[in-house]
Amino acid sequence: METDKRFIQFLNKFVSISLEEYNQFLAPYTQLRKFGKRETVLKEGEIENHINFILSGLVRKFYKKEKEEINTQISFEDHIIHSQESFHSRKPSEYTIETIEPTVMLSMTYDDLERVYAGSHKMEHLGRVIITAAMVIKDNWQMQIVKHTPRERFIKFINKNPELLQRVPQKYLATFLNIKPETFSRFKHLLREPSRY
Repeated sequence: METDKRFIQFLNKFVSISLEEYNQFLAPYTQLRKFGKRETVLKEGEIENHINFILSGLVRKFYKKEKEEINTQISFEDHIIHSQESFHSRKPSEYTIETIEPTVMLSMTYDDLERVYAGSHKMEHLGRVIITAAMVIKDNWQMQIVKHTPRERFIKFINKNPELLQRVPQKYLATFLNIKPETFSRFKHLLREPSRY
């Protein structure tokens, strides 16, 4: 029940839904999935069949560029993660999704989500609003990569997510922020000297 309450709180950021509506339209189609540390949730080349709400843990999405893994999303509790392009197009994913910590997700399959949409105009509207919000976040992030210097990106990200510096390996954060590892290390030293940034 606590699981459902947290998911409802998340959904209510977008569209107000009652517990009754949740139990009628969404609860029958959600499933709890548990993963260990560094466990693959989705492999590159597979079709993404789940949209996932993170209840606990930490998850990354990345693609491979030669031998390097480029992280495009690092998500934690109360966030959605999935391979969006693959999920919505039903084509093989170019991304791999992997846990960083032991993780528990509340998930829904593509087919079940379609059933939810077919059963309620309000749920269809809710889905559209969430997908739109996710696209806006993605566009904003891509704009930050273009507009801001590596130093500005680092400071903004750490100010917003200070706990991730402890939870996420530095090499993952560096590629996510599009910063060279040695530059990232140098910026970390600045945190001990706030007057310098």
